[in-house]
Amino acid sequence: MTIPICVPDLSTRPFNVHQEHSSALSPAAQYTAWTKHLDSWFAAPGTLLMKAEVNAPYFFATEFEGRRHPHYGRFLRLEPDKLIEMTWVTGGPGTGGAETVVTVELVPESGGTKVTLTHAGFLDETSRLGHEQAWPIVLIHLDEKMR
Repeated sequence: MTIPICVPDLSTRPFNVHQEHSSALSPAAQYTAWTKHLDSWFAAPGTLLMKAEVNAPYFFATEFEGRRHPHYGRFLRLEPDKLIEMTWVTGGPGTGGAETVVTVELVPESGGTKVTLTHAGFLDETSRLGHEQAWPIVLIHLDEKMR
C-alpha cells in the first residue's frame, strides 16, 4: 500500500526564492550530495539523520555564527539525478517554524549541471530575503566541498 504524500498548503505564504546555479559537478554527484552526503557539505558533522525515500523524515543541524540551527523535513519527490523536493522547517531566523518546500532541479549542462533551486512558502519577506542571500553561498559551498 502506498502512503499518500501530504503536500504543505503554501497558498497563504507567497514568499519564494528562485536561484539558478551552474555547477561543474554531474547531476548524479549533485543528487548524491543532497540525498546521502548532506553532512559532507551542509549539515554539522554527526547530526544527519536521513533516508532518501519519499515520505521519509529527516533531521540535521547547521552551525552558523556559533549557534546550532535544527532543520527538519520529509521528502516529497525524488527522481534520481534529476529532482529532489523536500519540506524544510527551521526556527527563527530561518523559516520561523513554517513548513516550506525546497525543490532542486538538476539538468545536465556542458560537463556539469544547471541547478535550479526554488524555496517556497516563507511566512514573510524578511525570511525570504535571508534565504535569497544564503542559497547562492550554500550552492557554491556544495561545489567546493564535493569536488
